[in-house]
Amino acid sequence: MQSPDDYNLLDDKTRECPFQYLQAIREQQPVYFMEELGAYYVSRYEDVRFIKKHPEIFSNNIFELGAQRGQARNIAEEYRAEHGWARVSTLQRTDPPVHTSYRKLINHAFTVARVRKMTPYIEAVVNDLIDKICGTAKDGRGSCDFVWDFAIPLPCIVIAEQLGVPRERIWDLKRWSDAMLAPGGGFVDEAAALECGRQVVAAQQFFAQVIAARRQQPEDDIITDLVHTHIEDPQTGESRLLTMEELQDLLDQLLTGGNETTTNAIGSGLMLLLQRPGSITRMREDPSLIRNFIEESLRYETPVLHLWRVTTRDVELGGMQIPKGSAIAVGYASANRDCSVFPDGEAFDLARRKPGAHLAFGSGPHHCPGAALARQEMFSTFTILLNRLHNIQLRDPDESFLHVPSSFLRGLEHLHITFEVANAERFSPEASAY
Repeated sequence: MQSPDDYNLLDDKTRECPFQYLQAIREQQPVYFMEELGAYYVSRYEDVRFIKKHPEIFSNNIFELGAQRGQARNIAEEYRAEHGWARVSTLQRTDPPVHTSYRKLINHAFTVARVRKMTPYIEAVVNDLIDKICGTAKDGRGSCDFVWDFAIPLPCIVIAEQLGVPRERIWDLKRWSDAMLAPGGGFVDEAAALECGRQVVAAQQFFAQVIAARRQQPEDDIITDLVHTHIEDPQTGESRLLTMEELQDLLDQLLTGGNETTTNAIGSGLMLLLQRPGSITRMREDPSLIRNFIEESLRYETPVLHLWRVTTRDVELGGMQIPKGSAIAVGYASANRDCSVFPDGEAFDLARRKPGAHLAFGSGPHHCPGAALARQEMFSTFTILLNRLHNIQLRDPDESFLHVPSSFLRGLEHLHITFEVANAERFSPEASAY
């Protein structure tokens, strides 16, 4: 096995398949200073869990405590601050008890109970998209780019309608979401970073109009809830309405978290099946495998490779002395292949025991609030897809499965498939993932 020093996450070959690099880190130097990120990469499951349990040592408040943003992110943030509303820290970049105050505002939006009630609606959206895909078929045989024709629009539609945004604006939401995330991914030049800033401000201006409308005319959606709900001020303890800066930051995170990772998970899930002949037939014959498949695909192709923390004091972790103020990359994708927790973790196993122990949604106070919704979207997708489409194949047998350039997100650029229409009628089993 090569040394971790032989790799660079920003090299195209390694970025496309980082798992040998992560395995080398796990097995040779579990906490490894990754020069290209300027951060200590934490690769093992138990160390990641330790970080998640100790925000007093490994803080989410990375910018205020000294972690570097990077040039592209600085350019985008400066444009945002000058022309729109500057970023404030609400959910992602805070620790308890501040984080807890903001988290309470959205906890009710995606509970398991609420997602169960949403199941018929999610199935309807899945059927709408499959109807559209089937509508292009001739003599029962069709083709599509599964990423752009299905995996992107599904979660975009769902989060748009939960926020209270018209379905026809989903491609705006996708463009804005990409602009919010791209500057932090390490593959954006100065001109592109400036354009990202412009797109984020366009999103803010759109949401400001929706916020103003909901103040005057409440509706049954998340933006209405946020606009009219009081928060206990994290600094003063007084009850107040959210500021525009807080509203914009929360919507930024709900938008990106509500579509990007789910898109990546759905696209990767189908890719994994197509790479393993017989898997689709096996799941079609035994639908009880679908739940296990979802967890195993999240483990094996984790949509977020890592996220960031900063140390609040000197600390030892995994045999490494880490100084106060150091950037930490919390390696979820690496931890999810740790063989001490997942035997033969580099292998995809449709029938793996307890794949749900993965950390794809994080853990602890920052466990992804949309995890239940993402699981249901995946479950409805593959339940209905396997019923309505048969003989799903890659359009190009030599498909290279290229990913969107990013140092921390993992999602396919395209997935071109062919298929046969097995069931032109809508299939709505009202099957909950829970």
